[in-house]
Amino acid sequence: MQISRRPITKLALTNQGALDLVFLGVGSAFSKTLNQTNLFIVKDQTHLLIDCGNHCPHSLFHDYNTPLTDIDNFLITHSHADHVGGLEEAQLAGRYVKKRKPTMIITQAYEKILWEQSLRGGAEASEAIPLKFNDLWNIVRPRKLKTFRRDTFETDFGGINLKLFRTKHFPDSAASWRTSAWSCGVLIDERILFTSDTRFDPALLAEFDGKYNPEIIFHDCQLFTGGVHTGIEELATLPTTLKEKLILVHYGDQWQTFKGFARKAGFHSWAKQGHRYRFDPSS
Repeated sequence: MQISRRPITKLALTNQGALDLVFLGVGSAFSKTLNQTNLFIVKDQTHLLIDCGNHCPHSLFHDYNTPLTDIDNFLITHSHADHVGGLEEAQLAGRYVKKRKPTMIITQAYEKILWEQSLRGGAEASEAIPLKFNDLWNIVRPRKLKTFRRDTFETDFGGINLKLFRTKHFPDSAASWRTSAWSCGVLIDERILFTSDTRFDPALLAEFDGKYNPEIIFHDCQLFTGGVHTGIEELATLPTTLKEKLILVHYGDQWQTFKGFARKAGFHSWAKQGHRYRFDPSS
């Protein structure tokens, strides 16, 4: 893994075949000094934006010199505003500015949730004939896999292998991923595990680390225990072999006061906002 020395100033939509990850932000939903945790991926001729929060269009333009209309491909992990708030602009700009539908990787079950509960209200009545989700988006439907303990879906998208696995995020009363609202994390090329938002779920890490031994795990990290995210003290209880490849992300503004704790716990690092994480294709 190579990490750029400085934050990038413009997103590259293609590269020479490496797997590049850029966290447009690393902050929690309520962070005021960090951008929202939305992840941009590039490999060869393919790009993908995982999550598009309400601040994302502004951040893309002002921090990365990239208008939202340059982004063609989306994958959404769940329906909180810091993950879906920019999608109304994406779908309407596609129809009325670009004149071309963007693509979304999405299961049938989550498409219904996303449309009915988040996107329908701002789009359906835009024209004389009511619009539907597939009027605004090209749909890539991942296939369900059978050999996992939790619902897991897979697709190969432009040379990037993506496995979407259900997570235990919200509500805080849910006993497991089964009784949680829809949320997912993503395994990228069987090399990089990105949990997105999740409560502490050692079984998830044990299953995917056991099957794939990912090089790096970008893990949700809340700076206190409780609620619908994983607390940093909970992460500290994980085995050393896991913590050594854990990069903390989705954290709060006061994260620097926890640097000593994180170092002592043995985590790999804190995710760096705007830096490029490059994974060589020969690795």
